[in-house]
Amino acid sequence: MARAPKVQEFEEDEDLPVRANPDLYGHLDAAARLEAAARSGRLPHAWLICGPPGIGKATLAYRFARWLLAGGPDRPEEPGTPPLHLDPAHPAFRRIAAGAHADLRTLRPATDTGVRRTIRVDAMRDALHFLGMTSAEGGWRALVVDQLELSMPQAQHAFLKTLEEPPPRVALLLTSAAPDRLLPTIRSRCRRLDLDPLGAGDMDAVLKRLLPDQNATERARLATMAEGSPGRALELSEGDGLAIQQLVEQALGGLAQGSRRDWHAIADAVAAKRDGSAFMTFMALLRREISAASRRAARGQPAPAWLGLRPLAEWSTLWDSLARLAAETDGLSLDRKQAVLTALGWLSPRR
Repeated sequence: MARAPKVQEFEEDEDLPVRANPDLYGHLDAAARLEAAARSGRLPHAWLICGPPGIGKATLAYRFARWLLAGGPDRPEEPGTPPLHLDPAHPAFRRIAAGAHADLRTLRPATDTGVRRTIRVDAMRDALHFLGMTSAEGGWRALVVDQLELSMPQAQHAFLKTLEEPPPRVALLLTSAAPDRLLPTIRSRCRRLDLDPLGAGDMDAVLKRLLPDQNATERARLATMAEGSPGRALELSEGDGLAIQQLVEQALGGLAQGSRRDWHAIADAVAAKRDGSAFMTFMALLRREISAASRRAARGQPAPAWLGLRPLAEWSTLWDSLARLAAETDGLSLDRKQAVLTALGWLSPRR
């Protein structure tokens, strides 16, 4: 009897939603700067696009790469269209969306041995070898390096020579949420472009597109929690962020009442997911609440009752301590329930 054919498994293309996204929210001024630089004939060879995670840095990089590879600088401007516009039906758009454009290479962090995501030196060298080749279509070539701050030190050093002596008609589009983690020589050789978190109107528009099945109230809460980052809002929506936010508010509300009654139930709920995602979300949202409340108080605006339990300077110290606790717990696979109880103990007023 013939054996049944083995089912072929394919890795999910995590980059596809960004690579094939025709929309740009909130960063039209930055897109206009890129287009103006390209049309001027004096395009800097390397751009470092910076900003908080999930606000659209890679989306902008791909948008520019598509437009550039489609010959955008040589085409007349189209009145009434946003900067760097390219019709999704254009062949260059479709090939890039399919990951099949010969003059575009993308480099993103991949899972290394263990759980750490990084850009390895061999992957960087392979991408740099691509830049040394002749353009397949006789025009520009582009390299998008997403989250460059997650690259290994050796990979950053390997990248330096290309930055110092770039091939002609090559655009290096680098994104980073933590540019201070890059080599100073990399930062100095790039034109920096800083992106701000999206405003309320842009967040509402993009979340309507990304989360059409969620009601307006939930989308508004996600927008507030994500602080202008559509990517973060999407992560929170997929990771029970709204439910975890309720646990954070429950825990902080108990501080003001001097109650520790719900601590174990909260810690159990946070530690229930074995992959640790709920724990990291809880700690991130807890720190966000502390940061947001401290900013309101510093501006003389109304702040929650629990913030008055300590001086503002102490909350700042606790904010840092909670970050270290979360990183150590996650990195060393420590007991997450105990970590939550420890965090809440730190936040409680001294008796």
